[in-house]
Amino acid sequence: MNMDRKKHALDTVDRIAGTITALSDAIFDQPETAYTEVTAAARQIDVLRQLGFTVEEKLAGIPTAFSGRWGQGHPVIGILGEFDALSGLSQEAGNSRPKPLVSGGNGHGCGHNLLGSAGIAAAQAVRTYLEENKLAGTIIYFGCPAEEGGSGKGFMARDGVFDELDCAVSWHPGDMNCTVVSSSLANIVVRYHFTGKPAHAAASPHLGRSALDAVTLMNTGVQFLREHIIQEARIHYAVTDTGGFSANVVQAEAEALYMIRAPKIEQVNEIYARVNDIAKGAALMTGTKEKHIFVKATSDILPNLALETVMQKNLEEIPLPEVTAEDIAFAEALRRTYSNCGNSMQKYLAKLSPEQAAPFRDHVNDAVCTFVLPMQSDETPMAGSSDVGDVSQVCPVAQINTATIALDTPGHSWQVTAQGKSPLAHKGELYAAKVMAGSVIDLLENPEIIAEAKAEYARRRNGIPFVSPIPARTKPPVPKK
Repeated sequence: MNMDRKKHALDTVDRIAGTITALSDAIFDQPETAYTEVTAAARQIDVLRQLGFTVEEKLAGIPTAFSGRWGQGHPVIGILGEFDALSGLSQEAGNSRPKPLVSGGNGHGCGHNLLGSAGIAAAQAVRTYLEENKLAGTIIYFGCPAEEGGSGKGFMARDGVFDELDCAVSWHPGDMNCTVVSSSLANIVVRYHFTGKPAHAAASPHLGRSALDAVTLMNTGVQFLREHIIQEARIHYAVTDTGGFSANVVQAEAEALYMIRAPKIEQVNEIYARVNDIAKGAALMTGTKEKHIFVKATSDILPNLALETVMQKNLEEIPLPEVTAEDIAFAEALRRTYSNCGNSMQKYLAKLSPEQAAPFRDHVNDAVCTFVLPMQSDETPMAGSSDVGDVSQVCPVAQINTATIALDTPGHSWQVTAQGKSPLAHKGELYAAKVMAGSVIDLLENPEIIAEAKAEYARRRNGIPFVSPIPARTKPPVPKK
């Protein structure tokens, strides 16, 4: 490969840096939650069109799902982007103390304002490489809504949006510069609604059938189930409708929301069937009717070492952004607000060999990660879930993290939001764009790596075709106008 040609393409990120950071800041300033990201999607679409990409909107019938395409022929490589915010995490940018801009309002407490914007920059750098070197290949940026609790990519994967891809890359804002090797927890989210009969709770209780009793018995039954499922599984719930506020009326309606997690989607499906049986039993015991409404599902991530190795190489080869004294001072001020959050660097180093970890031991208490960590070999699932898992079940996928926030910043917190427009965030965003673009360029120049990634993907799927865990009849929970 001609490294000068690659560097020239990656310099594209610097040439459009102002456009990209302005885009991420604008999305930060108008935070929108799952499936309501109308402004964020429109802003990204405008930038894609200005850059010359062919845009396709309303992918999988979702108003805020779209793609930007350039090139023709194979390989077809995707870059996955996000832009949704979280509720309740409104926070003034640059402030090291909690200061909501809107009480109870939305905020980018997971850095997704940066995530998609960097993906567009990476796609433009790859486009430059393809165009200037007159190479075959197609680059597609995917604007994916509702990662936070909505499984946007899951619905897109179910409906075949990613089927044409040879592979895909992505990233996530974080507190370290590293390649993501771990899997994730698959999950299913379901609403269990019970319908009974109202009655006067003192004069004629025998005529009533309590839906609230059914919810209570269901929750009790699931509590006993927890002892008899694999230790890695989790069953979360919330009672979302208790049937009203009158204690002297037998509650005719009640509902609970359940999330079931496990390392593999097959394990989730098994537990889901057992929870369904408990709900049916609760209805039988109370003489009520039960209906469960499937909300969404997320598959586990299939790691791909062939692609991850390429991304690690680019993390190490592309110069890290400079971390200034001002970056460190802001990070240290924030760290004083979450002193009991644990040590993410220490946890990461624990998964490395002693020889790999040794050079980094003295940095576990730093305020900002200023180096690239070695790639792990531990594929233990992370504690959370990501709808990137559904894309990884369709084609090979790899991801990186880059440092956009202070070390040990708690996830989904006002502290993350406070750093969403910081100089460190912008630098980490542009660095991630270069790493993704550099990785895709390596794949374009070395098609044998794509073949290796596909062979690894096939081994991990073990000959079993992907079947979406989301039923065909289930629609994305897009709010009605």
